Amino acid sequence: MEIEEKQLENLLKWAAHLGITDSSNGVPSHSHSSLGHSLTISYFPLAGGRGLGAVRGIREGELILKVPKSALFTTRSLLNKDHNLSHAVNSHPSLSSAQILTVCLLYEVGKGKNSWWHPYLMLLPRSYDILATFGQFEQQALQVDDAIWAAGKAVLKAEIEWKEASKLMEQLQLKPQLVSFKAWLWASGTVRILSQLMHTKIIDSWILVSSRTMYIAWDEAGCLCPVGDLFNYAAPGEEPNGLENVGGTMNASSLTEGEGILDSEKFNPPLQRLTDGWFEEEANAYCFYARQSYEKGEQVLLSYGTYTNLELLEHYGFLLDENPNDKFFIPLDTGIYSSGSWPKESQYIHQNGKPSFALLSALRLWLTPANQRRSVGHLAYSGCQLSVDNEVSVMKWISKKCLGQLKNLPTSSEEDNLLLSTIDKIQDYKTPMELKRVLSTFGGEACTFLEDNGVQSGKNGGELSFSGKTKLSIERWKLAVQWRLRYKRTLADCISYCSEIINSLSCKNVSTVRTKQLMR
Repeated sequence: MEIEEKQLENLLKWAAHLGITDSSNGVPSHSHSSLGHSLTISYFPLAGGRGLGAVRGIREGELILKVPKSALFTTRSLLNKDHNLSHAVNSHPSLSSAQILTVCLLYEVGKGKNSWWHPYLMLLPRSYDILATFGQFEQQALQVDDAIWAAGKAVLKAEIEWKEASKLMEQLQLKPQLVSFKAWLWASGTVRILSQLMHTKIIDSWILVSSRTMYIAWDEAGCLCPVGDLFNYAAPGEEPNGLENVGGTMNASSLTEGEGILDSEKFNPPLQRLTDGWFEEEANAYCFYARQSYEKGEQVLLSYGTYTNLELLEHYGFLLDENPNDKFFIPLDTGIYSSGSWPKESQYIHQNGKPSFALLSALRLWLTPANQRRSVGHLAYSGCQLSVDNEVSVMKWISKKCLGQLKNLPTSSEEDNLLLSTIDKIQDYKTPMELKRVLSTFGGEACTFLEDNGVQSGKNGGELSFSGKTKLSIERWKLAVQWRLRYKRTLADCISYCSEIINSLSCKNVSTVRTKQLMR
């Protein structure tokens, strides 16, 4: 801890020298530290660990950190300072901007103390838990097909990018340990995880650039932002401009039997990702603003944008206990997509268990006889119930689909809760035999963990110790179980929601029938 405190002290002194400041007037108030006027580095054990806390009362919208352009870790700044690096990079024009920035990071790390960025590089995380780092065991622990596919895709993408960049790394004569896939995962994770997408107009292709780098207009890869990347994440509220609020834009004027209402390729509402910092040309600096008011001692948080928990896990390596932007998908019949024009990504279950606007509208239309869809299409796309019977059918269909999904998964929510409790205590067990005895009650999944990590019982019940690799596997296993547990809880909540709606509609229907009978 003393070493880390010294490294933090060196970082803040180095940052102050570069003009990084939390002073409201944009001028460093101390030569020995870039912080102290508004912010300080603190530890928040239950809320992200190391982060930035308020040293005074901070008002919403107030400038709280300013990082000059010259202090940003960008490809351009690195190439301008190193002719050999520039020449090598320019000889590989097929590499993406993210790949180039990743190689540049490894190149700087290879310089050790001779790197101008050394005080900053020393405090970068040593490992990440993003999906690209998930092994086969952790991928399968996610259980849900969509999540397993996302993890596999992330790993494959990382491997392809690493192989493509290998010739450039060899040309730069990087040390063997820096050319490995493990090193690539770390460096690309730093680039992708420290890419916090600090811009209010984000297009689809930029969503792949993750957390640690910040958006800059002159480089698609973004930049690393010393001190600015110490902010921990806070989720924004529900997406204000997402697909949930566009029901009024749909119409049924072109609906014919078996055809969609709108061309889904034409229907692409703008994605607005909420963020709290951006590069300001006039200030020639990256500026961060308080997303809300804070009292002295509170953690000052930053919104990287609107993400589901699976996206957070993919790009940042963590989950939120309460994420208002979380959503989960259930398998849908192909006929549902062909009967209307709602994009697939808009048909999901909210984190509170309620079906999305688009999913309800699509199912209402799909469960209507094909020869009647034209006459009710405008009602379906405006979010109206078509009839009591139709609405009951929709709720029953969703409930049955969610129940089927839950039954097909290898474990229940109760089992996952118990497993999480055990994972938290894994490192408390003293002997391999004791650990094996406890985990064996969880069946195949736990046995696979024991086998993959070489945990044997031992004749004499020797002392249990975990390698660094095993400790990382434990953390990623825990994240996978946490994610799938949230998935199961959401589907269970959806089943309860559908049952409530069915009961409510049934009661209203009975009441209506009785009223009509009395009127006769």
